[in-house]
Parts: sequence; structure tokens; C-alpha cells
Amino acid sequence: MSNRLHSERAQLFRARRRLRLHPAQAVVTGFGIAVAAGTVLLMLPISKVGPGGANFIQALFTSTSAVCVTGLTVVDTPTFWTPFGQVVILLLIQLGGLGIMIFASLIGLVLARKLSVRARLNTAAEAKAVGFNDVRGLVRGIVLISLTIEAITFAMLFLRFLLGYGYTVGEAAWHGTFHAVSAFNNAGFALYSDNLIGFAQDPFICLPLCGAIILGGLGFPVIMQLRKEFRRPLHWSMNTKLVLWGTAVLVIAGTAFITILEWNNPRTFGGMNPWGRVLAGFFHSVQTRTAGFNSVDIGAMHDETWLGMDVLMFIGGGPAGTAGGIKVTTFAVLFFIMMTELRGEGAVNIFGKRLSRAVHRQAITVVLIAVAAVVVGAALLMLLSGESLDRALFETVSAFATVGLSTGITADLSASAQVVLVVLMFLGRLGPLTLGSAIALRDRRILYEFPKERPAVG
Repeated sequence: MSNRLHSERAQLFRARRRLRLHPAQAVVTGFGIAVAAGTVLLMLPISKVGPGGANFIQALFTSTSAVCVTGLTVVDTPTFWTPFGQVVILLLIQLGGLGIMIFASLIGLVLARKLSVRARLNTAAEAKAVGFNDVRGLVRGIVLISLTIEAITFAMLFLRFLLGYGYTVGEAAWHGTFHAVSAFNNAGFALYSDNLIGFAQDPFICLPLCGAIILGGLGFPVIMQLRKEFRRPLHWSMNTKLVLWGTAVLVIAGTAFITILEWNNPRTFGGMNPWGRVLAGFFHSVQTRTAGFNSVDIGAMHDETWLGMDVLMFIGGGPAGTAGGIKVTTFAVLFFIMMTELRGEGAVNIFGKRLSRAVHRQAITVVLIAVAAVVVGAALLMLLSGESLDRALFETVSAFATVGLSTGITADLSASAQVVLVVLMFLGRLGPLTLGSAIALRDRRILYEFPKERPAVG
């Protein structure tokens, strides 16, 4: 009898174990549920201005864009959605931003401790800790930092809307809250039909938004280390140094690139004063870090500007934050690998530290998969909607990198093409993270090796 009971318990244990989701599967499922719930809420008549509710594609696209903090839209946010619908979008943005930060940071801590995800998360569940870091404290830290930055951004925007534009206290508070949350979470949703074109030369609106976007794009591990060791740069990790240097270089280079190319374009920067042009160039360089606001008509920019912005969007921001793209660190790793190969050196050394060879393969894998997704997505957009390569590529990169910038074709795409963008947004937000963690944590010990051979390369 005891053997039979033991056997039944063992079978029940195995059944429960099979039903238990891998952490990567759990986060994808969670985000899928959030998108589904947002879709249902946005389809309610109370969410849409006028009679009836939004159709399925409109609600699905907007919900996915909000949860994946992208900012692409197929309808006009301020005129199509009611205040209830806008609040739903705001909550989805906050949920998507905080959720991905918490998961990414937990994965980062797991990787840093060199244990399997399941082992670490099981430890966290049992001992309420991950290594030396308390999980509850980690979550509280992420939430506190997020709300603090959003509150500071809100205060700046609130005062500007109230004192500079004559908004009522309620209007200034709502616009300040919505755009502060949208900025820090790198979402790019705005409560104006022309996005932020009306504030193109207003530094008191543009600069606070840029500051929140950059901080959100740095990633929680970087912000935490800067908060603790800001005056001790020698103690900064390789990740922190790569993110800070990469962000500075890309923002400055992007500002120069966009400003120079659009300086005399009468449909974008040409009608502004010199300082306004520099501000607009800086603003859009920051937006390519996956934020998605725009203060000029993106569709009126030169084709060469689009191409440069494609590259900046594809790279994205820092890991374990609200930004998308392949991440600054991935791009930096590939850059240093290339420089090491050109010099004929053996090991890749960055900031006085040797880079693990496993990271080489991980970076190459993530980039190749990202390139494949963008190429396939652009091809599908061209086939399904007949768009030109430059516009289809821009839209695809923007969706996959969760940027939200658009040349103006999103709303005019066919329903099937919009579904392609939905898939790209979801894949771009969760795919690289879950894939990267799965690759990094896959420790499969091989007890034999094949003979070496070198094919001709180049």
C-alpha cells in the first residue's frame, strides 16, 4: 500500500513538474495575457470616442504597442480613444515597462551568479533572495527608481504646461503624467495628433523627456551601480562602462548626423532657428534609442536620414531597461571582436578585462536572429502592402526595436501587414531577452570534441 502511495505521489510530482513553466516561458505568457487583457479593454465601447468600440486589429495593435512600450499607432490616440481608453494605454505602458525591467534584472542577477535560472528562481522562492540580493528589495528598488524618475519628469512637464501654455491644473497634471510615464518607459505615445511637433523648439518640454528616455534606456543595473558608486568609476562593471560610453557616443553621433542632414530641409529643420535645429537633432537622436516621440514630420526627412536612424534604432539602448533593439552592449561586443580580429590579437579585452568567449557566440546569435526578423518583416510589408523598401525597412526596424517612430504609413497598412508589425513588436520586446537568457544559461557539457578545420573566410 505504501509503495502504491509513493508511486502516486511520484507521478503527481512529475505531472506538476511538467506543467511548471520555464521562467522565459512564464514572462512570455505573462506579457501575452497583458496584451490580451488590454485588447479586450480597448474593444469596449467606453474606450472609444463615438458609437461602438474599436475593432480587433485596432485594439490588438494598440495594446501590443503599449505593453511592448513601442508607440506605433494605427489610430490617433487623443481623438480616437476616450479618457478611459487613454488610462488603459497608460497602465499598459507602465505594466510593460516595469514588468520587463523586473524580469530582465532578475535574469541579470542570475547570470551574474552563474547558476541556472530555475535553480536561482527556486532559491528566490524558498529563501526570498537571489544570491546576496533580496528579491523583494530588488523589486522595490526598480519600482522606486521608476516612480522617482517619472515623478521628477512629471513635475517639470506639469509646471511647463501650467505656466507656459495656460493649461488648467487638471490638464497639466494629466498631460504631465501621461508623457512622463511614456517617456521613461520609452513608449512614445503622446496625447497630441501631431505627437510633439508643437513643442519642437521648447527645451522645457523636450529636454525633460529626453532625460527620462535616456535614464530608462540605461537599464536598472546601471542606474543602481551609479547610485551606489557614482564617484568610483574604477569599480564600475564592464556592463556599466559599455552602456555609458555607448550611449554617449551614439547620442552625440546621432545628433550630429541627423542635424547636418536635415539642417536645410524646409519640411523638417529648415524653418527653425539654429539652436532649434540642434535641439531637434538631439531630440530625434535620443528618440532612436527606442522612445518614439517626434517633434518634426519623420515622413518628410531625407532617405539618408532614415537609413542612419535605422541603424541607431536597431542598436537600441542598454540591457535590463525599458529600451529595445539588440542593445548597446551587444553592438559594443561585436565592435571589440572586430577590432581584436583586425589587430590579430587572441583575446578580446575591454576596459582591462577579458571578454568571455561564450559572449562572442551569444552576441552573434542575437544579431543574426534580429537581422533575419527585420529582413523577413520588411519583405512581408512590401509584399502585403506594396510599400517601398526604405519605408518598409524603417517601419520594420522601428517595430522590432520597439521604437515607435514611423514615416506615416502604419495606419494605411493592410490588416495583415499590421499583424506582421504586432508580431515584430512582441518578438522584439521579449525575443532577444528570453533568447539571450536561454542561450547564456544553457550549460550543456560535451565530453568530446571534433577535429578542427578552418574554412576560407572573406
